[in-house]
Amino acid sequence: MENNSVSLHRVLTATPEKIYRAFTDAGAIASWLPPFGFYCTVQQMDVREGGSFKMSFTNFTTGNSHSFGGEYLELKPGELIKYTDRFDDPSLPGEMPTTVWLKEVSVGTEIKIFQENIPSVIPAEQCYLGWQECLEKLKKLVEPNIPDM
Repeated sequence: MENNSVSLHRVLTATPEKIYRAFTDAGAIASWLPPFGFYCTVQQMDVREGGSFKMSFTNFTTGNSHSFGGEYLELKPGELIKYTDRFDDPSLPGEMPTTVWLKEVSVGTEIKIFQENIPSVIPAEQCYLGWQECLEKLKKLVEPNIPDM
């Protein structure tokens, strides 16, 4: 976890397209991106290269929230999502580039995530644990194949 960065790797039994949609649909991302104990409100989401997003995570226990936003730098449906995150709180300075790679494999999709330049007041290990929780929720969203009735 050098330079306050995290790297994650998973294999999910879902298609790359379905996982990509989970990252680019406002309702979907609000359901899985916040770590346990938080909920997400998406204020704005313009998913295109050069587009931006704005959302907030609210701590369900305390009611306190923190907002952040960013820009989509590169998008390749079913393959790649690269974006930046920036906290609104001035005590959490800087921009965090995040890259998500999706690759179809025999059992579903290999997903790799790399997030860097995490503000120094956030321990990288804490960020890593938060991402692990998020990815567990992502798995529960994308792996079931539920047909319409």
